[in-house]
Amino acid sequence: MGFLKQIFTWWDGATIGASLHIRRNGRKVGSDAHGNIYYTAKKGDRRFVMYEGSNDASRVPPEWYAWLLHQLDGPPDEVLPPKPRFLKEATPNLTGTAGAYRPAGALERGGVRAAASGDYEAWTPGEE
Repeated sequence: MGFLKQIFTWWDGATIGASLHIRRNGRKVGSDAHGNIYYTAKKGDRRFVMYEGSNDASRVPPEWYAWLLHQLDGPPDEVLPPKPRFLKEATPNLTGTAGAYRPAGALERGGVRAAASGDYEAWTPGEE
């Protein structure tokens, strides 16, 4: 199933055609901590990313995103100063996954929420 999946699915990593095209017409520039690999075109100035896992732009770290948009001239490892120790790692978009935020009262959490506090008074038309 892995080979057929790679041929026909574009949402879970690059297809074989895209992989061959990028590897043949591109030059590897670097990779990030998530396993994404970044390429630049041998001719012209196009830049590419081959995702490790699902194709989700929120999984690209900010420094590599800036490189993809030509805001940085060179790879982030060479151009940017080291990150401060207090910075957290970027997290991917968790919408639609089990890790998504679900507040109290959400249907996914049973749809039960705390009772109203009683400080709300409904407005009735004609009353002032």
